[in-house]
Amino acid sequence: MEGRNETAVSVFILLGFSSLGEKLKIFLFLVVLLIYLITITGNGVIIFTVWLDNRLHTPMYFFIANLSFLEIWFISVTSPKMMLNFLSVSKTISFHGCMVQSFFYFALGATEFALLTVMSFDRYVAICHPLQYATVMNQRLCVQLVLGSWVGCFMIMSFRMLLFSNLRFCGPNVINHFFCDNSPLFQLSCTNTAEIRRADYTLISTIGLSSLCLTMLSYVSIIFSILQIPTASGRQKAFATCASHFTALTVVYGSCIVLYARPLGSSPLDVGKGVALLNTVLYPFLNPFIYSLRNKTMKLALQEAIVKCWKAVPQSVPGFFIVRRKATERIAGHESVS
Repeated sequence: MEGRNETAVSVFILLGFSSLGEKLKIFLFLVVLLIYLITITGNGVIIFTVWLDNRLHTPMYFFIANLSFLEIWFISVTSPKMMLNFLSVSKTISFHGCMVQSFFYFALGATEFALLTVMSFDRYVAICHPLQYATVMNQRLCVQLVLGSWVGCFMIMSFRMLLFSNLRFCGPNVINHFFCDNSPLFQLSCTNTAEIRRADYTLISTIGLSSLCLTMLSYVSIIFSILQIPTASGRQKAFATCASHFTALTVVYGSCIVLYARPLGSSPLDVGKGVALLNTVLYPFLNPFIYSLRNKTMKLALQEAIVKCWKAVPQSVPGFFIVRRKATERIAGHESVS
């Protein structure tokens, strides 16, 4: 780590989307800001609802709440700096700030892979071994799986940062990206990066592809079990329990395979910026909708949580009681039908 003091570069310039016009930059700033606020709010609401509603105190929703917590931090690693650079002229980031951003981006990304794999294992036990589900997926195991995902991935990425400590930056210092990704940093390094590139590529690919293989094994077993269900309604219900998770897997693994699980230098950075935008901004934004709009239990719990919050609003709010009464009547009507 002492070698970092020898580097001639103390700040980097994040080029980002600087080729766009000023009006378009302001428009993108407003769009990303709106997406960021909705993402923080939506994932926060999921965490609050899971904590508040006893019906959601199950392993599946425990994992969903942890994934929502992760998405809040994941989008916060890159989006605030990107929004600032839309309006800023300098677009600089300090050397240490760049290294910290890179560490948390990859550490949280690896943790997301691990949590998605854990969730696929949860769905495997629920569908393939329903009678043993409560025994296998007990509270202790769920906590261990989540802690293991967070601690294990952050430790692995700490080793990756030790590899990066061997890089030297003598200039230029312009990063052709909107955050400190690995490929542009390798291009700017003034030392031989071949060995570090291979080690970094191997590490990232191993984490992503191993978690993908474990997830696929779970889903192959799930599909075989579902096909053995005699009734069409039973098969449809079993598929519905996996639909949200499978949608998330498609988006996350699809974007990350394009970005990192490919031969070195096989696609231009401009293409990588577009895919990275999908991975860092759009998916965290979609996460609350994936796990709430497709889930009847979650939707009902959200409606009831909203009514509970409304009941706590002071009585002096004009028109509040009319809105609250109508919402309460809708909830009561839904419960009577079900």
